[in-house]
Amino acid sequence: MAALVAVPLLCFAWIVPMALDMYGAMTGPSAWMMTPVWDGGHTALLAAMWIVMMIGMMIPSASPTLLMYAAIVRRAEGPRAALRVYAVAAGYVVAWSTFAVGATLLQRALSATVLLPMMTIGNPWAAAAVLAIAAVYQLTPFKGACLESCRSPIDFITTHMQPGVGGAFRLGLDHGVFCVGCCWALMLLLFAGGVMNLWTIAVLTAFVLFEKLAPFADRTRQLSAAGLLAAAMWMIMR
Repeated sequence: MAALVAVPLLCFAWIVPMALDMYGAMTGPSAWMMTPVWDGGHTALLAAMWIVMMIGMMIPSASPTLLMYAAIVRRAEGPRAALRVYAVAAGYVVAWSTFAVGATLLQRALSATVLLPMMTIGNPWAAAAVLAIAAVYQLTPFKGACLESCRSPIDFITTHMQPGVGGAFRLGLDHGVFCVGCCWALMLLLFAGGVMNLWTIAVLTAFVLFEKLAPFADRTRQLSAAGLLAAAMWMIMR
């Protein structure tokens, strides 16, 4: 429990000051983003920013699975075996870190065009397209299957349980892959709302957690799809 609270807090302890500075003077923690040459070091910093942001946003939604896994293993094999929950968390983090690296490469590709001069897509049609893609994906069967897997931690654990630390890591990796499949389109909304916009980060973090815990998942998907389509139309017409 302490780790589940501490890890997101540590992540946002780096992200929040950087975000505040980025929308301000950009002479503090975000000054490195002003570099005229994006070499390997600056790209690695950008990837680290995405990885830390994804961990901070997604670990809270993985908490039910991590806590249930620890409880099941503790009951079956004792307190020491329950430490394998950290291997589960590590596998989950690897899955989202892989997504974060892909998002970094996408950001660098968009930054080479007029679509993403800073941290937000500047073209309203492109931003609306991102919102529309996320809306359509919310209604796909694949999204529904991935969401159901994330919403049923006990079923997922009993289905994917494997012995040892390696099995725990694989379970966490599989869970992370399902969560990426569930939420990748929502995370791309950061490009429309602002990659380092704290309001966008907060809303997405809260929505992902709500979507996985709410007792009416299908209704949530439908309502969010309608809201995203409305936002896409507003983006075009404003």
